[in-house]
Amino acid sequence: MAVKPSPTTLRRQLGAELRRLRADRTVADVAAELGWSDSKLSRIETAHTGVRPKDLDRLLEAYAVAEDARARIRALAGQSRQRAWWEAYGDVLPNAYETYIGFEAEAVGIYNYECQVVPGLLQTAEYASAVIQADGVYEDDEVHGQRVAVRMARQAVLTRDPPPQLSVIVDEAVLRRPIGGPDVMRRQLTSLVEANERKMVTVQVLPFAAGAHRALAGAFIILEFARDGDSPLVYSEGMTGGVFRSRPDELRNYWMSFEALRAAALNPKKSVDFISAIVRGEN
Repeated sequence: MAVKPSPTTLRRQLGAELRRLRADRTVADVAAELGWSDSKLSRIETAHTGVRPKDLDRLLEAYAVAEDARARIRALAGQSRQRAWWEAYGDVLPNAYETYIGFEAEAVGIYNYECQVVPGLLQTAEYASAVIQADGVYEDDEVHGQRVAVRMARQAVLTRDPPPQLSVIVDEAVLRRPIGGPDVMRRQLTSLVEANERKMVTVQVLPFAAGAHRALAGAFIILEFARDGDSPLVYSEGMTGGVFRSRPDELRNYWMSFEALRAAALNPKKSVDFISAIVRGEN
């Protein structure tokens, strides 16, 4: 069964509609007219936050929107305020990560380069637990368990109908770093090999022998969406939170980097052989 659009995606649609209505006026001009900060309006338009009914009415009034269109936009805003499953964990999730999960749930294409750990969508529960534990921020056992539960629940996106295409490139360092101990790593790498057997999943290894490459700055994820007008997004994490990038020039640079990584990486079959050899202790 196909899933309903997530609140995050509905907020993005609402933001796109509000940007269209703003037309040639700048964010600064509209914010000044309403007595808002520029960032408040920008965050609404980019779906980083929702919009309260009273604030939405003020925007629609400022844009002189016809009454029938106002009803449609209010209905969209109402749907966007519904809670998604991950919002129940809001107290233990960074805001940017929570927003990312919403976008990930609606993506039709996920392109992930990782240089430190196995991508979250392909982690085993015990490996995920070790990664979160190593972070050192979530010392409370209950919070730790909730974070692991969220990471496992995210993986349901791969059983969606239709599922997204997941293309993963992992640096060889990901395979060599002993997270959770030898047994945990062996089971994780075996799971990674098995993941490559799914039609919608492609796993490639970027070996050390590839040398310098276009993503030395770190890991990133590109998300593609099916709906017309929903441009791709890039997400990258840091110690103090995640960052979204959506400017055309930024997207172009990340796409070029991902394609360069894909060309430099081992092909999927050789990647499976490479990982399997590590599991067997032969590499």
